[in-house]
Amino acid sequence: MARIVAQTERLRLREWDADDETRFYEVMNRPDVMTHLGGVQTPEEWCAAYQRVVAFQEDYGHTFWIMEDADGYQILGFCGIKRSNAPGAGSLTGKHEIGWRLRPEAWGKGLAKEAAIVSLDLAFGQFEAPDVIATTLKENSASQGLMKRLGMTRREDLDYIDTRFGPEMNPSIVYLISADDWPAARVAALKPLG
Repeated sequence: MARIVAQTERLRLREWDADDETRFYEVMNRPDVMTHLGGVQTPEEWCAAYQRVVAFQEDYGHTFWIMEDADGYQILGFCGIKRSNAPGAGSLTGKHEIGWRLRPEAWGKGLAKEAAIVSLDLAFGQFEAPDVIATTLKENSASQGLMKRLGMTRREDLDYIDTRFGPEMNPSIVYLISADDWPAARVAALKPLG
């Protein structure tokens, strides 16, 4: 069984195991999930992405981990920290980058924020990141909203053109939070809305 990296009352983050390549592809490779991520992937594209995700775990000890519900072991998506490696990212290459991808059934329940808080705790604690970036598209208001709720700051000066994609998927816009800013941002992120 894959090693559990972190657990909350509702979910767990864990390393990938051999069965996850197929299971994740079947659950997550849907138009509604992949709209802002380059579109539905072919099996070959997903295989290459899966190999990169697993390599980050092996090389750095962290990656975009499998996110599953704490009770039934159902894959909800992924969340975690990897090293930035997008073509065109320039000075951001190698920085700690947080990311998430959830299946629609998990949207709107605060699960992405819950997993992201745990991931940022690990990034600034165990992995000693000086700062963490997140990237998305201008059209992805949901991801930008979460980045703001996590206390991340929009950094237009760090935006870049991801050369894997055409103009419809560019530029990649960047948010950032520093280790110094995380303690106060974490407290704010944990406060209930309303």
